[in-house]
Amino acid sequence: MNLEMVIVIIAIICMLVGLFFEIARPDLLVFFTLFFFIVTDIATTEEALVGFSNEGMLTIGLLFIVARVFEHSGLVERLVTKLLKKAESRKGAMFRLLLPISGFSGFLNNTPIVVTLTPIVRKWASEHNISPSKFLIPLSYASILGGTITLMGTSTNLVVHGLLLDFGENGFSFFELAWVGVPITLLGLVYLILIGHHMLPDYKSLIEKVRENTKDYLSEMVVIEGFPYNGETIEQAQLRNLKGLYLIEIIRGNQRISPVTSETKVYIGDRLIFSGMISTIADLQKRKGLKLDTGTDLTLDDISNGNNQLVEVVVSHQSSLLGKSIKESRFRKKYDAGVLAVHRNDEKVEGKIGDIIPKSGDLMLLIAGPELEKNLADNNDFYLTSPIANEKFQENENKGWFSLILLVSMISMVTLGFLSIFKAMVITVGILIATKIISTGEAKAAVQFQVLLLIASALGIGNVIIQTGTANWLANEVVSLLLPFGLLVILATIYVMTNLFTELITNNAAAVIMFPIGYEIAISTGVEPAGIAVLVAIAASASFLSPIGYQTNLIVYGPGGYSFKDYIKAGFPLTLIVMVSTVLIVYYKFI
Repeated sequence: MNLEMVIVIIAIICMLVGLFFEIARPDLLVFFTLFFFIVTDIATTEEALVGFSNEGMLTIGLLFIVARVFEHSGLVERLVTKLLKKAESRKGAMFRLLLPISGFSGFLNNTPIVVTLTPIVRKWASEHNISPSKFLIPLSYASILGGTITLMGTSTNLVVHGLLLDFGENGFSFFELAWVGVPITLLGLVYLILIGHHMLPDYKSLIEKVRENTKDYLSEMVVIEGFPYNGETIEQAQLRNLKGLYLIEIIRGNQRISPVTSETKVYIGDRLIFSGMISTIADLQKRKGLKLDTGTDLTLDDISNGNNQLVEVVVSHQSSLLGKSIKESRFRKKYDAGVLAVHRNDEKVEGKIGDIIPKSGDLMLLIAGPELEKNLADNNDFYLTSPIANEKFQENENKGWFSLILLVSMISMVTLGFLSIFKAMVITVGILIATKIISTGEAKAAVQFQVLLLIASALGIGNVIIQTGTANWLANEVVSLLLPFGLLVILATIYVMTNLFTELITNNAAAVIMFPIGYEIAISTGVEPAGIAVLVAIAASASFLSPIGYQTNLIVYGPGGYSFKDYIKAGFPLTLIVMVSTVLIVYYKFI
């Protein structure tokens, strides 16, 4: 090992630590590490930026656009809603939910599927007096399992496919991963339906918790005679930037004003609704003309009628809110919503709402105005996990069916070998835009550029690992240490290492770091590289032990009220099932 390899290993370890502790956004941390390799001349610019032209990465960008079309068509939601209505038991509902979800996830991006179905599942569970926490982790796990069936099932498969092409290999055929994906999906579904849901708790949703303990979240003051700022703005009345309190709504007769801006005027007789540190409300009582209404019977339903509604959202990995306080992000103005509560790890985040700095996975309860849906559609800051009353799918459902037929046609062309997956998606997106099924603006908004930056940067780091000889050195060390124990042990070690990276950082970064090492091990042992590639792709996707390893786990984390131990409890048996099955199938099929 030379000095250059030592620097590469130390830099990557620092990056992994930063990703685990969420020091900064994942894409920025990985890109900064790549930038470090460039400025220290460990890698040339060409070597470092190779990921930005990777076919797998570009295909993922196109798939974001295709997924947006189906997300807005409502086809998946309507089918699952019909299936759930016919369910007569919990196991029956689980079967009717998980089987189609795993099938859809083989061909569509599983993140929007889980996002759009989470509100539907929660509504169904509430109507049948069943805790949503019994269904949401299985929903995420089923989507992950289904994503292992095809080449386009998950971004990780496409990343590894792109790496194979970069290494001069043939890449995956469309259904090559199905040799492993189908068995582990079937075994996984049997486990989830018969056993897994028994290991999950009966938790209440955040809205239900707040509804049962409204006085812990809301407080009401009445503006009475003698108020010196009658008819003046909230800013002039010094009702903004209060210590630990957040003015979320003004009730004026039958009129409800929310969100409240600095220019909103206040009058005698107004009822002022505050959230935040209710214990500090006593400070306001000292002000002339303000009276605490201790006998208020205010409920969540009182503040969520008219143009306002209660909405739950989960902060995404790509959110622009990360690193900023709610006040600094100008939340109320930007999203047309006030923050009622923030929960993290199933506990309320105490303190002044405006001073809270959101983290990915945080669950926010919002009092939303009519513009929230439009504002959320323009960015990827949140995953919406409760239904919006005025949400509408595309008016012409035929667009969804046309898109489905088009996608099936392109998949057939890829399967028959007439087109590569990249060319097929280029044609698909081109037709969708040309036929105005999706506009260029919507297509641009659908692409998650932060995800693409993360993948491209990680691919560059993977290339650095190869070019500096670090992958070769690590592979030789693994082979020399484990070869006496047999090839099965080596395969299991690669799987465990990849899976561990996935749980600690992200699936795509784990695949990119482990693939070069696995490839070198394949060359050293005479193993078919495609087999190692399948192993790495499956292991990188099979994130069942934590909410941070995979986006769909993060989406259901807050709405389900889960803790880390819930993922371990339900996910550990599934992890063992998938690992043993994958290693054995790869050993006997690909080696």
